[in-house]
Amino acid sequence: MLPFKLVYHKGYDLNLGEHVFPSQKFRLIAEALLSEGAAEARDFLTPAAAVDEDMLRVHTADWLHKLKTGTLSASEIMKLEIPFSREAVEACWLAAGGSILAGQSALRDGFGCNLGGGFHHAHSGHGEGFCAIHDVAVAIRRLQADGAIRTAMVVDTDVHHGNGTAAIFAKDESVFTLSIHQLNNYPAYKPPSNVDLDMADRVEDDEYLGALIPAVQSALDEFKPQIVFYVGGADPFCEDQLGGLMLTKKGLKERDRRVFEVARRRGIPVATALAGGYARRVEDTVRIHVNTILAAREVALNFPSVSAAGQQ
Repeated sequence: MLPFKLVYHKGYDLNLGEHVFPSQKFRLIAEALLSEGAAEARDFLTPAAAVDEDMLRVHTADWLHKLKTGTLSASEIMKLEIPFSREAVEACWLAAGGSILAGQSALRDGFGCNLGGGFHHAHSGHGEGFCAIHDVAVAIRRLQADGAIRTAMVVDTDVHHGNGTAAIFAKDESVFTLSIHQLNNYPAYKPPSNVDLDMADRVEDDEYLGALIPAVQSALDEFKPQIVFYVGGADPFCEDQLGGLMLTKKGLKERDRRVFEVARRRGIPVATALAGGYARRVEDTVRIHVNTILAAREVALNFPSVSAAGQQ
C-alpha cells in the first residue's frame, strides 16, 4: 500500500489513434503500478469531472463553450494539434478533476499523484500543443477558492516551456512558476515564468540537475508556497521524439526524487501531474512516469513526517 493516493480514470485516454502523443499511456501507467506490486487497487482514487465553475476560474466562457459544443475553428484545431472528439473533451474535464483531487490528497497526505494532466500549454482562451484545458491552474484556483491554500508553486520539468502556466499566472503574486525546458524547442514564444531555466540542446543529467535543484530550493525558501504542483515531464528523455535533451531514465528518476525531497524537508505538500513523453517506445515513457511515483514513495517513506503546510 502506498503512503499516498493515486488519481486515475479510464476516461483519461484522449483516444487520439495514431498520434505522437500516446494517450493510452495513462492506462498503461496504472496497469504497470498494479502488476509490479508498487500499488494496490485501494491506492487509487477515481476523480469526478471538474465542474464548469472550477473551469471558469481559469478559462473563458467562450473557450469552454467551443470545446463543449465542438465549434472550434480550423485554426483553433490546428493550434491544438490533436483531433477534436467528444472523448478528448471529456478527458480534459476529467484531468482537471483529477488534479483537483490530487491537490486535495497532497494537502492531507503530503503527496498526491494524478496519473494524467499536466496540460501546461493551455491558455485561458485557447488550447495549443496537445493541451485544451490547464488542469493544474484549475486545481490551484479551486484550492484557493476553497480556502485550503493561499499560495502555490508550479515546478514544471516538461522539455517544453510551460507557456500556458506562465501566461495564466503572469500577474498573480499568489502563484510562483518555475519552468526548466529546452530553449530551442516549442513554443517559439515563451512568456516569462518567475524562474525560467533555459537548457541548451543535448544537456545531460548532471548539468540539468545542477541547474534545477538549487533553483527549486531557492524558490521554495523565498516564496514558501503552501503546495507545490509538480509537472513531471517524461520528454527530457534522451530518446524522446519531440525533445532534444539527453537525460537518462536514472537521471529523470533522480530529478523527481530530489525535487520531492527538497519540498518534503520543508514540509510542503506536492501534487504531481504526469506530462509529455513521446519516446519511440511507449514502454520507455510509461517507465519514466512509473518511476516518478516510485520516487515519491521513496521520499514519503524516508521522510514520513510532514507538517500541514497547506493549513498554515
